[in-house]
Amino acid sequence: MSTESTRSPDPTRVPDPARTPESTRIHNIGYRNYDGPRLGRAYARRSLFSQSLRGAYGLGRSAKSKVLPMILFAVMCLPAAIMVAVAVATKAKDLPLDYTRYAIVLQAVISLFLAAQAPQTVSRDLRFKTVPLYFSRPIERGDYVVAKFAAMTSALFVLTAAPLLVLYVGALLAKLDFADQTKGFAQGLVSVALLSLLFSGIALVISAITPRRGFGIAAVIAVLTITYGAVSTVQAIAHEQGSTDAIAWLGLFSPITLIDGVQTAFLGATSAFPGGEGPSSGVGVVYVLVVLGLIAGCYGALSRRYRKVGL
Repeated sequence: MSTESTRSPDPTRVPDPARTPESTRIHNIGYRNYDGPRLGRAYARRSLFSQSLRGAYGLGRSAKSKVLPMILFAVMCLPAAIMVAVAVATKAKDLPLDYTRYAIVLQAVISLFLAAQAPQTVSRDLRFKTVPLYFSRPIERGDYVVAKFAAMTSALFVLTAAPLLVLYVGALLAKLDFADQTKGFAQGLVSVALLSLLFSGIALVISAITPRRGFGIAAVIAVLTITYGAVSTVQAIAHEQGSTDAIAWLGLFSPITLIDGVQTAFLGATSAFPGGEGPSSGVGVVYVLVVLGLIAGCYGALSRRYRKVGL
């Protein structure tokens, strides 16, 4: 819409070419209400979960971000592929390693993956103060915690379940007993699912304490490795002294020995404790309660942490 001035021009004023009536226009851009679909909290929660899960493997990020998680994924799967090749070549009657033992043997790789990716999942949002931006959208703080917890658990489950799938497919190709292999594979999946929930919860709580990624990496490695080393050392001492009953109870004080105890008591696994002194079914119930309590406690700690973030 064009307009012209109704005031008399000043004869002493030099006209400005940029301000002539012909170049003066008023643009009424106005405001229009959004009438498209409103996807709501569920969509926002799914999007945050998907973005966090992809980010754990560097997908959608720079090439440098993909190097470490992909290398660790390959390291997890390579021993399984070698075992399958050996079983097929030698026509073995069983796999060299049980499904339930695989994650226990490769716990160092799991710890490195968590130490690298758990801080990246949560501490970057704290460091760059982007958490309030999430909460400015139709998403609650509980939604943020659920999405991040589920994404980290899913990423770790993919890391630990993929080699079990390689073992299972290889065992079937080697024509090993279908029923035994299917049972062992199912037991292994239950074990790594529980491990993924427990380890992810612990790593996320540690990482959410500090916005500095380096501190988070060091703290996650320390908690997962030092506790296992300390518990294993004390268990070995107890075994040498003949205190076999204490070995099972000492396993309650380390995440990896907790998973070992649960699968020994209820999933038919062979214990990695000194002397194979795993917990009985009665003590195994205590292990399950402790594991479930730690998972619930980690979720509660994360929820409490994000109640005041950004306020």
